[in-house]
Amino acid sequence: MVYDVDKIKASGTAMPYLPAPLDVPTAIVNKPSPTTTEKKSFMSNEQEEEDFIKNNYVARTLLNEPELPPMTWSNWYTQINWPQATLLCLEPLVALYGLFTTSFMWQTIVFTIIWYFLTGFGITAGYHRLFAHRSYEARLPLRYFLLILGAGSVQGSAQWWSRGHRAHHRYTDTDLDPYSAHKGMFYSHIGWLLFKPRRKPGVADISDLTNDKSVQWQHRNYLSLAFFLSFVFPTLVCGLGWGDYRGGYFFAGVLRLVFVHHSTFCVNSLAHYLGDAPFDDRRTPRDHFVTALVTLGEGYHNFHHEFPSDYRNALKWFQYDPTKCLIAFFKLIRLAHNLKEFPQNEIKKGRYSMARKALDKFGGTITWPKTNAELPIISFEEYQRLSKQEDGRVLVLIAGFIHDVSNFIDSHPGGRALIKSHVGKDATVAFYGGIHDHNTAAHNMLAMMRVAACKYGGEVEHIKKRLGHVQTPTPIFA
Repeated sequence: MVYDVDKIKASGTAMPYLPAPLDVPTAIVNKPSPTTTEKKSFMSNEQEEEDFIKNNYVARTLLNEPELPPMTWSNWYTQINWPQATLLCLEPLVALYGLFTTSFMWQTIVFTIIWYFLTGFGITAGYHRLFAHRSYEARLPLRYFLLILGAGSVQGSAQWWSRGHRAHHRYTDTDLDPYSAHKGMFYSHIGWLLFKPRRKPGVADISDLTNDKSVQWQHRNYLSLAFFLSFVFPTLVCGLGWGDYRGGYFFAGVLRLVFVHHSTFCVNSLAHYLGDAPFDDRRTPRDHFVTALVTLGEGYHNFHHEFPSDYRNALKWFQYDPTKCLIAFFKLIRLAHNLKEFPQNEIKKGRYSMARKALDKFGGTITWPKTNAELPIISFEEYQRLSKQEDGRVLVLIAGFIHDVSNFIDSHPGGRALIKSHVGKDATVAFYGGIHDHNTAAHNMLAMMRVAACKYGGEVEHIKKRLGHVQTPTPIFA
């Protein structure tokens, strides 16, 4: 991939993905003459709608594949996914029973925490970043290790999990998203697992996984692997290790599974509600430290949805992303390679576009000065004539604009006399340092007092440059 970390470093540039220019002469485009009239074809609203549906997979699918009838009080029990609902509803009850009836042993607590992180990493580093997004490549031993740990989290096989997750990314926030945040936080967190889906998720290509022998091995043996690793294995470790079979089952098995499940579910729910969108706010994914903390680093979700093939979720060193560190460790011990990073230049574009959008929104709350196109243009002689009229106006010419400072003259920090002495004259040099080099706030305030533009008034710019004002703080939209 063009954003492979090692290839970027070896290339000596942050943008090795830029193609070389074609070795062909530049085409000369003949512009049509102003008198040429082009025939335009107009479509009716119905034709535009039909054309949109024809060329849009989501719209076409939603039209041709209606969803199941809505759930009612009379049919709700037929719409429950009973195997998954039974597991997800029983496990917290069993865990609570174990908490109140089983004594704690410190060895079991330590093992429970370790087993929680290991099976959690089976999802984050394995199912998610390796198999669903192919953000790095892993040696065969590591692939099997992560597949085994992933089975211990009891979230379906890597093939099933990745298929749904790829559909989630491709159809985010649409009805073809298997756990769309637009259907509510409960639905995106766990509801989509408890109830039968209203429609099939959108098409997603998993041909790479169906041809992967390690993934297919896990897919075939998933049920036995999941049962053994989630319940039997932790029970045996704690029982044979220090005689705590009961704690191994209730704590390292069931209670740990509750936390792993809801930690992963938060990526679909909490990560689409809590936080900000520093890269793109058109969709629901958000970045937040709290989400990262409860999901082993998957909480910088806005970044992830913009750059899904990046092996990182967190960019900055202080952001919590233990999965990123684990993948880097795998690379260090030569179990992983071809770690992918999106070019920094493209990541900056996302930040820039959102920062500019925020500034534009903030700028919309500000009243700006009138531009040249909004002002009458008069000659210098006409300006002198108007400035002599006894109509209460105090007109001053600065930087090609004529300003009415009558409401400001009494508040001028330099006194009335300075302004009065330049009425009917060009005060540009005085304003730009001849008498006082005004600050940006003064420039912005003065710009709000524009009433006209002076014809050829820009000719004074060479005087300002001669005084050393090459970068004059002229107002925005000047």
